[in-house]
Amino acid sequence: MQRSLRSVATDKNVPRLILICGLPGSGKTTLAKRLAAETPALRLCGDEWMDQIGINLDDEDARDRIEKLFWNLAQELLRLGQNVILESGFWRRTDRDEKRLGARALGAAVDLFFLDVPFEQLWERLAARNTSDLGGVVPITRARLQGWAPLFQPPDQAELELFDHIDPRSTRPI
Repeated sequence: MQRSLRSVATDKNVPRLILICGLPGSGKTTLAKRLAAETPALRLCGDEWMDQIGINLDDEDARDRIEKLFWNLAQELLRLGQNVILESGFWRRTDRDEKRLGARALGAAVDLFFLDVPFEQLWERLAARNTSDLGGVVPITRARLQGWAPLFQPPDQAELELFDHIDPRSTRPI
């Protein structure tokens, strides 16, 4: 018997795919770390992996390969009944759709946390991060952020309703 989406969304025995969506500086890593501890879930973050294995964080080809590896790994973990957090930003609707539909095909619930932070606040956070001594951080200029902002496709209400759980707090700055 097939379960309804509502029962899948609330069943603690169903594996969950959690997508963290937002621009740089929106608080994705902070939220993902908190959710990984609370859920519990395996958190996959491309920036951290690239930094740990010595890949330049600006290497987009390597990032694409790692994101594909993460998706394959996430699908296998979901098949095994494990919760997974993908901390990729998910700038494009097509990427979010692919993950949602793929995870649902495996019987998993899919949560979206969209961090909608105003541009000036993003820039303030990034400017502070740029001067910190944190490892695994690529300095991001204001011009670079301005160039990326129009490329980001924020989820609208209709898209948000396609997911099993949306934390209303996730659309506010953290």
